[in-house]
Amino acid sequence: MIEAATVEQSLLKQVRLHDGTLVTLRPIRPEDEPGLIAFHTRLSSDTAFQRFHAPLPQLPPNWAHFLANVDYERRMAIVALHGGQLISVARYDYSETADEAEVAIVVQDEWQERGLGTILMIELLGYAEAHGIGRFRAYVLAGNYRMLDMLSRVGNVLKRRTEDGVVSLLFTPRPRIEAS
Repeated sequence: MIEAATVEQSLLKQVRLHDGTLVTLRPIRPEDEPGLIAFHTRLSSDTAFQRFHAPLPQLPPNWAHFLANVDYERRMAIVALHGGQLISVARYDYSETADEAEVAIVVQDEWQERGLGTILMIELLGYAEAHGIGRFRAYVLAGNYRMLDMLSRVGNVLKRRTEDGVVSLLFTPRPRIEAS
């Protein structure tokens, strides 16, 4: 198992959004459980529905516990914070059987359209690749055009299937272009 402190050192960073705002990225921690519950209360019902594909007015404490406790290898989550408050979460859960990781992301409504989702997804995919994971799956509601667009920008789609209003995308990350 990977040590949380080691992961924190490698991922802790400040990033600048399109509007110039600085936010902090770091790996999720077990003590983020209450923050996840509070974060969920700040999501619009639309945003929560897009993330969980069902009405979810409150994040159950057992879900918060599960989501905040990862092994930093097969299950990983990166959070974005502003002013100490959680504003976004991106995660993956690797399936050895399928040899792919399912990814999900949610950005608090007032932080959308600033580039945060793209930044977080790129960080998450890079972290996964560094741990030997190269194929990813996302399940996105067919009407969630912004998420579908973002995933097509950060990934090379290998397979796309729509069933019952949910798009399943199998993709690999696009190569990162390092700034010079």
